Amino acid sequence: MNVLNECALLDEVLEEYRQPLGPDYNAYRNHCMRVFNFCLALAGDKAVAAENKIAIAAVFHDLGIWTEKTFDYLPFSQLLAQRYLEKNFKASWCKEIDAMIGEHHKLTRYRANPQWLVEVFRKADRIDLSGGLLRYRLKDDFVSDVLDAFPNAGFHALLAQLMLKRLKSHPLSPLPMVKW
Repeated sequence: MNVLNECALLDEVLEEYRQPLGPDYNAYRNHCMRVFNFCLALAGDKAVAAENKIAIAAVFHDLGIWTEKTFDYLPFSQLLAQRYLEKNFKASWCKEIDAMIGEHHKLTRYRANPQWLVEVFRKADRIDLSGGLLRYRLKDDFVSDVLDAFPNAGFHALLAQLMLKRLKSHPLSPLPMVKW
């Protein structure tokens, strides 16, 4: 399994959000590329056919943090993805990508539609969120290579800052994106 160092679709779509991402652009792009690589690897035989779906979900999955300036961002990220898919004649992908985004912080296994990429996307994001401590069935060398190819660049520190800010303003709901 080789690390994909670029994804034209991911970069093309993400470029449209350079302004709202501002100085966090590279950190977010690297996060997207790590999730993209981990998800492709976990998808196995489905990976080639699913590459564009994974790229689109990766771009939009956390984007609402920046476009709406909120840590309660999942509905905004889902709406951005839906608009993109409809504009680009991929409306048939809306339900699956909506679930990939909406369930990517689910603490338990996603079971509603096992044919979809939701569970592998959830696991891919968890691998990145854990800094590679969680690996599921991916080889250690591959996970390390992905992490090396796309440095964190302060992404996880930024999330920690946002979480603390949210905790101060919403102490009973510090992580609104987490689901059981």
